[in-house]
Amino acid sequence: MTTEIAYRNSSIAGASPIGLMIILFDTLAADLRRASIAINQNDIEARCKELNHATLVISRLESWIDLKNGGESAQNLSQFYSYMRAKMMEASASMSAAVLNAQIDMILQVRSAWQQLDVAPPPLPEMQVEAAEEQINSTYLPVSMETPDRVPLSLSA
Repeated sequence: MTTEIAYRNSSIAGASPIGLMIILFDTLAADLRRASIAINQNDIEARCKELNHATLVISRLESWIDLKNGGESAQNLSQFYSYMRAKMMEASASMSAAVLNAQIDMILQVRSAWQQLDVAPPPLPEMQVEAAEEQINSTYLPVSMETPDRVPLSLSA
């Protein structure tokens, strides 16, 4: 086992639910970066391999969205993933590394927001919960620990 694989396995084993999402965002960004490089090198096989894996990562992220109970945040996140998938197809068809690079920037912005949420803040007083939820929803980021197999979508349980 390589050091990179051992590190990744260790990170996954100790990750919070949001931490797992961050790991998937890292994987998605890396897949798109390698696909971008493959496009620049005219390596069709590598481009297809990386974009196929990125599609699987997006599917996994989508499977964590609770559209029934997640409200507007869940809808926005679902639309974001659909948009990402469409842009990946566009980049592949047009052989545009620039389109993929723009998507990488977006992924890293969303990842950064999730990373800020992954830091365990002190418990919020009851009156601050609504304000925090409003701020989170305004940035399209779901947050809660309601269902362990779903992406959390609210601060109040």
